[in-house]
Amino acid sequence: MDVQIEIERLRSELHKHNHRYYTLDAPVISDYDFDQLLKKLEQLEAAHPEFFDPNSPSVRVGGEVTKNFETVSHRFPMLSLGNTYSLEELQDWIIRVQKLAPNATFVCELKYDGVAIGIQYVNGALSRAVTRGDGAQGDDITTNVRTIKSIPLQLTAPYPEDFEIRGEIVLPHARFDALNAQRSAQGLSLFANPRNCASGTLKLQDSAEVAKRGLDAYLYYVLPEGVLASNHSESIAHAGKLGFKIPRTQDKFIAKCDSIEAIMSFVNHWDKARKELPFDIDGVVIKVDSYKAQEDLGFTAKSPRWATAFKFKAERIPTVLESVSYQVGRTGAITPVANLKPVWLGGTTVKRASLHNEDQIAALDLHNGDTVFVEKGGEIIPKVVGVDVDNRMESALRIEFISHCPECHSPLSRLDGEAQHYCLNESSCEPQVSGRIDHFISRKAMDITGMGSETVALLVKKNLVSTPADLYKLTYEELIQLDGFKERSVLNVLDGVEASKSQPFERVLFAIGIRHVGATVAKKLVRHFKTIESLLSANREDLLAAEEIGEVIADQLLATFQKPEWRLEIERLRQYGLNFEAELKEQLSDSPISAKKIVVSGVFESISRNELKELIETLGGSNVSSISGKTDYVFAGEGMGPAKLKKATSLGVPILNEMEVRTLLNL
Repeated sequence: MDVQIEIERLRSELHKHNHRYYTLDAPVISDYDFDQLLKKLEQLEAAHPEFFDPNSPSVRVGGEVTKNFETVSHRFPMLSLGNTYSLEELQDWIIRVQKLAPNATFVCELKYDGVAIGIQYVNGALSRAVTRGDGAQGDDITTNVRTIKSIPLQLTAPYPEDFEIRGEIVLPHARFDALNAQRSAQGLSLFANPRNCASGTLKLQDSAEVAKRGLDAYLYYVLPEGVLASNHSESIAHAGKLGFKIPRTQDKFIAKCDSIEAIMSFVNHWDKARKELPFDIDGVVIKVDSYKAQEDLGFTAKSPRWATAFKFKAERIPTVLESVSYQVGRTGAITPVANLKPVWLGGTTVKRASLHNEDQIAALDLHNGDTVFVEKGGEIIPKVVGVDVDNRMESALRIEFISHCPECHSPLSRLDGEAQHYCLNESSCEPQVSGRIDHFISRKAMDITGMGSETVALLVKKNLVSTPADLYKLTYEELIQLDGFKERSVLNVLDGVEASKSQPFERVLFAIGIRHVGATVAKKLVRHFKTIESLLSANREDLLAAEEIGEVIADQLLATFQKPEWRLEIERLRQYGLNFEAELKEQLSDSPISAKKIVVSGVFESISRNELKELIETLGGSNVSSISGKTDYVFAGEGMGPAKLKKATSLGVPILNEMEVRTLLNL
């Protein structure tokens, strides 16, 4: 027997049985016979490791441990969809699209309430699976995705040489209920809902545990557009022939619609029938079918113009307000929280809901013991939306907003024009101290590996750190004495802290946690002022001259930098070696786009939008979101919106296609 031929035969046969069982729901052999084939394959592979294949059916059982999930850029931006929340809004969207794309045919699909995923196939084999992340880059979870039996590891020919298919990973209700029953019997905390469980499962380090969870997937979007067919509906049908589990017309999970009435019929059907599904959905997605029409309609900065999501009305139910407690954020913001009699809502047990601020409490006229109405905004975040005043007891006391911090008991302050109350005791209010350091070490800030919220809480409790700068004076001797710390974990923390010193100035500025200064604002400030000295010495007029810096941000920066403790913290961080100057590459003057204002629009084949924007900044250019007479270039990829094209043309702004961009930037 030729061992390699036998291994390939078994793999091919098992791939076909997997597809028939998990995708077509039409098995032709018993579970026992399948297990015997799999066992034979595993034995041969164990005896002949030289024939290893990462896409063998044997990987479905998992076993590989992933310590860290690599962050990778999406080849095509993973944009979110615009939302509509009423039939009137949906009808208006359809009419707008039809004006721009007459004779457009639409496709309606279910909006799966799961985890978005993009899966790349090269020469018919699963190559990489990446989460949505921030839309520009996500986490590589290929090892875990390979354990999901409804996702093919090897396609049946003919297939494109290199393409991506996107969809949603879900946890069926039956598996969710079974997992929670098992955890209840073991005395473990229950999973909140199927979506959260699916998301957490995909980030497990042990792929064998992922395999046990029973995740499923529906795949519904092929890239690049046109690689399988000239329209979306035909591409999905073709994807089904390649072996993918797709939304099927016979299940009414997808339908072509050529009128507003047909679209409304699909939406109304699933609004009523969604609870009968074996998985969660939270709406319906409506897309223009033709790829040519999609290209003509183009994109906004955040979403395609050719698609929208109709979100089902949030479920609303009554429960009892038992009390109101208050949380302190890292900036000192005080958030009131309604503590409720537990109630089942949108797939989870809801015990708490946000009340946002004092004004909302007053608007609702909340009293202790009130019967309140709770719903989930977007079916995610619980909120109190009303009160049943008729059920209020005469003796009920009105909820009065607190005057002092619930943690450190300092007086609260509410600034003019703001709805939020703040605790101003930044230096010794524990949630602020811990929250500020949590933010500092976070992935989008200093990205200090080896350390998480539990470690920060322990370090604060042991009085080893009280500001971010204290992280840089931690020693091996201090850390090794802490509970749960072994030599490896201590070295991981120290290595992560040391490595963070190489982070660029904009990351450092974002990390120190000034109110209203997010990652984008920090980048704009660094580009304008170049050094911390220049920023610290800026007056209000100087700050307002920086791109996208308004009065609220300018006033907050001035107030922060007037505090001696903030200036001391910045000086300490500088002494520990952190970057407080813009990198030299941002100040290039010989670059062809130095000091140029550039609009990036559309999709690029050889580089992601995020990578292109970063390159523009590296070469001294400036990314702007809208076209004006001051715009120097438009970098136009596939699917550039017609409105932007028209405006750029009318203003005489140079429009460069992908080849011209590559030539200009010497790519």
